[in-house]
Amino acid sequence: MDPGIPVPPLQYGGHERLVYAFAEEYIRLGHEVTLLAGPDSYCSGKTVTFGVNNLNRSRLQKVLEAGFVWRYLLKNKNNFDLVHNFGRLLYLLPVLNAPINKIMTYGRPVTPSGIKKITDRPNQNLIFTACSNYCVSTGNAFGKWQTVYNAIDFSLYQLNSKADDDAPLMFLGRLDKIKGVHTAIKVAQATNYNLIIGGNIPDTPDNYHYYKTEVEPLIDNQQIKYVGALNDQEKNHYLQKAKALLFPIEWDEPFGMVMIEAMACGTPVIAFKRGSVPEVVEENITGLIVNNEAEMITALDRVSAIDRSRCRETAKARFNIDVIAKKYLDLFNN
Repeated sequence: MDPGIPVPPLQYGGHERLVYAFAEEYIRLGHEVTLLAGPDSYCSGKTVTFGVNNLNRSRLQKVLEAGFVWRYLLKNKNNFDLVHNFGRLLYLLPVLNAPINKIMTYGRPVTPSGIKKITDRPNQNLIFTACSNYCVSTGNAFGKWQTVYNAIDFSLYQLNSKADDDAPLMFLGRLDKIKGVHTAIKVAQATNYNLIIGGNIPDTPDNYHYYKTEVEPLIDNQQIKYVGALNDQEKNHYLQKAKALLFPIEWDEPFGMVMIEAMACGTPVIAFKRGSVPEVVEENITGLIVNNEAEMITALDRVSAIDRSRCRETAKARFNIDVIAKKYLDLFNN
């Protein structure tokens, strides 16, 4: 895993949380696991840390980090049956043509030119995966690809089988414009529901300006409440209480971990039909798929009909960590 955020993360860090969950599940299944990740990372197996935890680190620092991974893999490649890489594709360069099994996993849209440069080189036992069919479609011009969805540990989330009639709505995610928190606020205001907002305040200039001008002025801490960046326990607490999670994205989301976190609590998702949403949300079972703000407003009249227990169980059968870890381990058996 790339340095930048420790594994597991304290708050923000969907990919880092995912890597930790897979490491623990592989260990639970009896495999020996070595985790390569940034400082302060850990798992129940062996952990090797490198680099610095800074998402804005320099290009030189990233070169140094790649050098560390190359040296480590060259020295230890014969000690592993599988290298599962959630970091930079460049990390695999020294072992591309080694017999060791290799999985390169993507959680965001892929640049096909980078895949071509790698697959043009001698290689073996290399499979590319991405977290949705949509995400696979952005990169599968070259190489061998499989869709393997993201996962969470459902045991960390508790079901609330019946939400109160006046339960609040929930928005959870980075407070960037493309995540659509401004639309979630408009939906809450139009329907007189309370809205709980959880997530990181952005630090990029454009998104910070968006937050300060289009979001913060509407937070009154009565109807529209901002509760900060949330850890796993806090997410579980707020999601359980919610009538629905609003997911009004303005970009093609590769997966959207918050959707299955909500489902794990039995909380249905009302989401815009972009990116992976049609793959993740099962209509009238785990949520409702809509096209715009107006449809999201009317969907709130129907969301109470969704059986929250069935919502959790359906999502668990598809996205629990044991289900998805097995899919990864089976990739080289097919």
